[in-house]
Amino acid sequence: MEAFTESLNALNGVVWGVPMLVLILGTGLFLQVRLKLMPLAKIGYGVRLVWQGRKAGSAEDGEISPFAALMTALAATVGTGNIAGVATAIALGGPGALFWMWCTALVGMATKYAEVLLAVHYREVDEKGEHVGGPMYAIKNGLGPRWRWLGVAFALTAGFAGFGIGNMVQANAIAGVAENTFGVPVWLTGIVLTVVTGAVILGGIKRIGRVAEALVPAMCVSYVLCALFVLVVFADRLPEAISLVFTHAFTPVAASGGFAGAAVWAAMRYGVARGIFSNEAGLGTAGIAQAAGTTRSPVRSALVGMMGTFIDTIIVCTMTGLAIVVSGVWNSGESGAVLSSSAFEAAMPGIGQYLLSVELAVFAFTTILGWSYYGEKCWEFLVGTKSAKPYRICWTLAVFLGAVAQLDLVWLIADTLNAFMAIPNLISLLLLSPVIVKLSREYFAREGNGRLVAAE
Repeated sequence: MEAFTESLNALNGVVWGVPMLVLILGTGLFLQVRLKLMPLAKIGYGVRLVWQGRKAGSAEDGEISPFAALMTALAATVGTGNIAGVATAIALGGPGALFWMWCTALVGMATKYAEVLLAVHYREVDEKGEHVGGPMYAIKNGLGPRWRWLGVAFALTAGFAGFGIGNMVQANAIAGVAENTFGVPVWLTGIVLTVVTGAVILGGIKRIGRVAEALVPAMCVSYVLCALFVLVVFADRLPEAISLVFTHAFTPVAASGGFAGAAVWAAMRYGVARGIFSNEAGLGTAGIAQAAGTTRSPVRSALVGMMGTFIDTIIVCTMTGLAIVVSGVWNSGESGAVLSSSAFEAAMPGIGQYLLSVELAVFAFTTILGWSYYGEKCWEFLVGTKSAKPYRICWTLAVFLGAVAQLDLVWLIADTLNAFMAIPNLISLLLLSPVIVKLSREYFAREGNGRLVAAE
């Protein structure tokens, strides 16, 4: 087993090494150039569409409102990566890692836009009469039957990866927080979490969407308010903190306190890697949720979908990163959720760690809900709609197992599978980029919402 773990570690280092980061960022940059920065220019328009999308159109096709679809996607992406992931990036790469997370998000908005557009454009109606989509359907219907194997590769890796990174790892984080902060036994947390998860996901996408609509905005707003309080408490340090972010993005960080120092490459590497882990731009998952949204325009869905990356990284991750840097704990030698907790505790002694623990638990729970739908649709693509109920039961039982087990190996396997599910998605985005440009140009010409300046 030790030899297997070492081999898997080596494989993980390869698949998440420089080539993968270049492929993900390069694809996003390519799409931004093809669209001539349209996703960035239309951020304001995207915000308006998100607000308008709170209600499903009666004459539109889909199961849930565009807003509920976005919240389902955000439920899966806004999770431990926004708290523990950002902290780890700063602990290993210094404050400059936050700058590279921003760059990843701005490039990733084009990737997310393209993923959602293709997912909705090539979506199907399954045997239950529900709309289904995602990279596997975009590959099958966009690239043709000869490429179906690539869609199968995506669905298979995503279907297995979900049980790790979207389920057991999240349940383990919740159980750990409950035990360490509030003294609740992990088995009890596991039972409660299993019951609550089952009650939600057994109701399908409509129930998941309703819960996501209620939980995700509330958790994001409450977390941002807590982080803002940290910034207000240390407001006199904010200019220096922002200066550190930009300075250390391009210059090495010297060792200080418990911080071992970091080269520019470390800031870039960990900032990009954790940014991708947080917002999932490039993995193709958001399109699976957005394909269930009511719409007759793939471009409108894509504009709503890309806002998930903006909210996840530019807003939520930024608040975490700035809170860590401005509080002065970034060079304490701590890492992960402990480092974020130290930042909150520095501004709110006695209650900061408890607030962060609750936020982390809610973030992780919504990730379980969002990823449950992703995995279900992947297995449906592979074996049909008959897999839905057995899958939901297995997913619910896995929550308890995740809460009580040691998951180092599970985390490693899931992280590796994430890389393998990104590759088919990125290939499809590159090959289908002419379709992305064509549909975008036609939409803006028809709607009169501004000229789409896309290259031929």
